Amino acid sequence: MLILALTLAVGEGPALAGGGAIRDTEIENDIRTMSASIFRAAGLEPNDVGIYLVQDNQLNSFVAGGQAIFMHTGLILRAETPNQLIGVVAHETGHIAGGHILRAKEAMHNASIESIIATVVGAAASVLGRNSAPMLGAAGVGMRSFLQFSIAQEATADHAALNFLDRSCQSARGLLKFFEILQTNELLSGNRQEAWSHTHPLTAQRIQYLRDQVQRARCSDKPDPPGSVEALRRIKMKLHAFLDPPSATLTAYPESDTSVLARYARAIAYYRLPDLGRAVPAIDALIRDFPNDPYYRELKGQMLFENGRIRDAIRPYEEAVRLAPNAALLRMSLSQVYIETGDQALNKRAIAYLNDASRAEGRESQVWHFLAIAYGRDNQIGMAALSLAEQAFADGRKKEAVQQATRAKQLLARNTSYYGRAEDIRRDAENLDN
Repeated sequence: MLILALTLAVGEGPALAGGGAIRDTEIENDIRTMSASIFRAAGLEPNDVGIYLVQDNQLNSFVAGGQAIFMHTGLILRAETPNQLIGVVAHETGHIAGGHILRAKEAMHNASIESIIATVVGAAASVLGRNSAPMLGAAGVGMRSFLQFSIAQEATADHAALNFLDRSCQSARGLLKFFEILQTNELLSGNRQEAWSHTHPLTAQRIQYLRDQVQRARCSDKPDPPGSVEALRRIKMKLHAFLDPPSATLTAYPESDTSVLARYARAIAYYRLPDLGRAVPAIDALIRDFPNDPYYRELKGQMLFENGRIRDAIRPYEEAVRLAPNAALLRMSLSQVYIETGDQALNKRAIAYLNDASRAEGRESQVWHFLAIAYGRDNQIGMAALSLAEQAFADGRKKEAVQQATRAKQLLARNTSYYGRAEDIRRDAENLDN
C-alpha cells in the first residue's frame, strides 16, 4: 500500500511539493534488495537498514535517525539506471558507516519517520532560501545545519562508497553520473539548485577523484542485473501511477499495452479515479496470472478497504501477509482493516499483529495510533495510554508524551515491562531539550 503522509492522502491527485512521507513495502523492499550487497560490504545487515521515501521533487537523499536512508521521489524518478540509485545508496551508507549522523543529533534516533522528514525538509527549505520560517523541530532538534556535511566527511563517504561498490563488484559510473548532474545544477542560480548540492557540497576535486577511480576500478564496466533494471522500471511506474493524475497514467499505459507493467499501472489508475468496476477486474487478472505476488493482493485490499468494503478487504490483505510474512507494513494495513470491522476477535488479532509490527516499525507513529485504538476497544486503557505516549514521543510532542506516560503508569501494574516503558518515555520526554 502506498501511504502518503503529511501532504495528501492516496488518490487525491498529483504529488505536492513539500516533503511528505511515503511508505510502500514493495518499493522499499526492491530498493533494499538492489542495495543489499552494498550494506553487506559496509558490515550492515540489510534488513536492519531502513529505506524511506520522501514525496518531494528535489534531487536529494539523506541519512538520519540511525541506520535509515531517506530518498526523495525526485531522485528515484530521475535515476536512469539502477546503478545510479545504488551509487547514491553507497554514498549515504558511507555516512552511516562513518558515524556522520552524530551524537549531537542523538535525539533524532527515536524520532518518528514523519518528524525526521519534517525536520529535514524544513532544513532544506531554509538552506535553499525558500522560506524564512524556523525549521520544524523534531524531538527537540532544530538547527539549520542539521544535515550539512563537511567537505572532509563528504570525501570520506565517497571513498567508502567506492570501496563498497568495489567489494560488491558494482560500477561507480552511476555515482559519477549523479555527481555530474549535480555539478551541472550547481551552475544554475537561485532556487533551481538541488537540495543535495547544499547539504552534500560538491567540489571539482571530488568529481575528478571519482573519475579516476572509475578508470581504474575492476568492475566499472559491469552492467546492471536484468532483475534490477526491471525492479527500477516497476518502482518508477508505481510512483508515477500513485503521484500523477490518473489520466496521465492511462495515457502513458493505454489498453493496447498488454505488458505486466502497463496492466499494473492501469489497475492503480482505475482505483484512483475511483472506478472499481475496472480496477477490481484488472487487479484480479494480475492475481490470477501471478498468484505468489503479495503486492497485487495488497492493492486489491487497499482498493476495497478505501471504498468501504471492509469485510471484502480482509482476505486479500491476509493473503498478502501470508505471502510476505516479514513485511511489517502489510501487518499494519491488515490490522487497520481488522479494527474497522468492529469484531472483537479480529480486534484482538490486530493487537497481536501490531505489537509484532512495532518491533520493526516502532518509528512509524501510525503503528502506535492503531494500537491505541485497538487497546481502547479491548478495554485495555493502560495499554492504550502507553501507545499514545509512544506515538507522542516519536512525534516529538513532549508535553503529550509526558501526560500519556504518567497516565499509563497510573493504570498499569507495577513491576511490569510496560510500566517500566512508560517511565522511560516520561523521563526521556522531559529530558528532550536538556
